[in-house]
Amino acid sequence: MNQRYAGGNSPSAARLLVVIMAVGLSLAWRLGIPPGASGQTTQPVTLATGQWTGADAGHQAQGKAIIVRLPDGRRFLRFEEFRVTNGPDLYVYLSGHRAPRNRAQLHEGAAFEVGVLKGNIGSQNYELPADLDLSKFRSAAIYCKRFSVMFGSAELVSP
Repeated sequence: MNQRYAGGNSPSAARLLVVIMAVGLSLAWRLGIPPGASGQTTQPVTLATGQWTGADAGHQAQGKAIIVRLPDGRRFLRFEEFRVTNGPDLYVYLSGHRAPRNRAQLHEGAAFEVGVLKGNIGSQNYELPADLDLSKFRSAAIYCKRFSVMFGSAELVSP
């Protein structure tokens, strides 16, 4: 009676596959690659973090600013435990200045308008464009367009 193996495999082919896998795992172990690692992370990666500070006595900010990259490659500016003095026409920016306190400093080096501030209290996420060069920016900032006033910033530092 002839035996048929799925996919045309035979016992000798199965033994060969086991040998190839053993050699591959041995090589991976020697190179320091954990078994099952595919080179792609399944967790978000923190690219930069910073603490919010107010621009002056009348404009306060607190909490964390974090830039993360998700496993699918998308990047987000995330605010955690965030609180900023409420005001009109508030926008989120990335700035080339490490701690902008006025309009000129906000636009110094590089400036990117991320979007309208979603709320003055609470955690929030802002998706960043895939082609945005993050190396140009040193801080996240909250800016009032109507009155050209800084409300706060967070210097972004790589972990």
